Amino acid sequence: MPTTAPSILRGGGWLLESSEPDTVFTPERLTEEHRLIGQTADEFVDKEVLPVLDRLEQKDWTLARELVKRGGALGLLGVDVPDAYGGVQLDKVASLVVSERLARSASFGATFGAQANLTVLPLFLFGTEAQKQKYLPKLLNGELVGAYALSESGSGSDALGAKSRATRQSDGSFILNGEKMWITNGGFADVIIIFAKVIDDTGEHFTAFIVERAFPGVSSGKEEHKMGLHGSSTTPIILQDVKVPAANLLGEVGKGHKVAFNVLNFGRFKLGGMCCGGARGAIGESAKYAAQRKQFGHPIASFGAIRHKIGEMTARTYAVESLVYRTAGLIEARLETIPHEPTDGSAALAVLEEYAIEASIAKVAGSEALDFALDENIQIHGGNGYVKDYPAERHYRDARVNRIFEGTNEINRLLIPGMLAKRAAKNELPIIAAARALQDELLGPPATASFDDAPLAAERGAVEAFKKAALMVLGLAMQTYREKLADEQEVLMHLADMLIDVFSADSAVLRAQSALGQRVTQAELHADAARVFVNDAAFRIDASARQALAAMADGDTLRMMLAALRRLMKVAPINTVALRRRLADETVARGGYLFA
Repeated sequence: MPTTAPSILRGGGWLLESSEPDTVFTPERLTEEHRLIGQTADEFVDKEVLPVLDRLEQKDWTLARELVKRGGALGLLGVDVPDAYGGVQLDKVASLVVSERLARSASFGATFGAQANLTVLPLFLFGTEAQKQKYLPKLLNGELVGAYALSESGSGSDALGAKSRATRQSDGSFILNGEKMWITNGGFADVIIIFAKVIDDTGEHFTAFIVERAFPGVSSGKEEHKMGLHGSSTTPIILQDVKVPAANLLGEVGKGHKVAFNVLNFGRFKLGGMCCGGARGAIGESAKYAAQRKQFGHPIASFGAIRHKIGEMTARTYAVESLVYRTAGLIEARLETIPHEPTDGSAALAVLEEYAIEASIAKVAGSEALDFALDENIQIHGGNGYVKDYPAERHYRDARVNRIFEGTNEINRLLIPGMLAKRAAKNELPIIAAARALQDELLGPPATASFDDAPLAAERGAVEAFKKAALMVLGLAMQTYREKLADEQEVLMHLADMLIDVFSADSAVLRAQSALGQRVTQAELHADAARVFVNDAAFRIDASARQALAAMADGDTLRMMLAALRRLMKVAPINTVALRRRLADETVARGGYLFA
């Protein structure tokens, strides 16, 4: 459990409210239980998964099944499920820690995630007691392997546009027909969560089913020839007149979207954690290679260009890690306020929906920070990074799909401001009132600057300015487009980029302030990482705001809005060269990510 109870902000509440450092959960607050489950996952990956990667990449699915079973024996599959069904039910922070550690083997991480997150979770959250008792124990010990079949070739990001059909029979069963695409574990899964539209006289009803491979008419297509993740199975799942018993309906007819979207929320949050784990691994590889690789008689780690890369990889990873752990703390703290039995998944459902915005941010920020880190890892390795003699090449290919998994980053970018606007319209968040108050502030005389010599006070002030800039643009967008805001995707994309940087910067600064306050080891390096991120976020937020404003206004109105933006964004640049050098030098000296 978190050692300090996090401030329980509403989802999206960080845009409107300030938090104190000691109320935010950070990796430095991990308990001994969290560290032990992390160590177990690390040892499993190091001793049992990484040594057999080549066999997995040769499509040895018997081995993949054995590894799933071994993960189950260690309790890694059951972190989110109570012991009544064979799980170990730790908190959501522990769940994040496990996902993060499994990321160092991306192919098996995909296999593991399809089992522990995408199959187990919907069964626990939406299954009947009989369904849970029948399937969960065998999925959690690895005897059965699961898969999750939502995607289709024609529907893509429009999941509800699925063409797979289910026809109800007189005995209450269903006949399913259709083809699902890009299904992880598709080549050997025993239990598959499948989405199809129930067709009846009243229309089409998007619905979830529990389908067993043993049911007649279920088959797998050929393995996809993928860019990466060669050690995970990805196939179509073909349904030809498959009779599914009424007892295998998951949730209610017509409520499949609740299953799909709530599972995706949790999957996005965990994917953010997995991306952090992957980025931390890349930083370690880069640091070790740069220390031993010599050019012109010197280790390349001594060159400014390489130090810049390692320092920037570290700062970006620090920010994403900060927001992911902060979100885990918020989820866990909120769960603790809802009275519920361990076997009741309804509380978790409500909380996952509450923090859907943060989950989308974790997914986008994490996947893009990882891609950046792995691209720089290739660059630092030079020609060696482009060949299979070094793992940098495999990491690079394996990670690209993360920006497509769990809803594309474009879809998630539309969701982030879109969900905020919907919550504002429903008065669930006082965004409209806050935007009006900001407008009044901007029309009034400038506030007198107050001197604050507290650590990172300038960065804390910058983050508050970022929030006001994002609020100003969001308020104008809601006022300009009203109910048609969802159609203005370019503006929403700029807004999403601003909001991602706001939450990242806010989380990084709060974590660094917490580290300084607790006097943790290398606290000053925490501050360096936060300061680098905030400095660069200021430029990005300003650029995104300008483009969004120019899309919504022109002439005197635009000039007025740009003047307001300049008034808000008075963030003086700092010498990030020195800070990145210090981060890089310490990373190379340690041979890995500084804050692990």
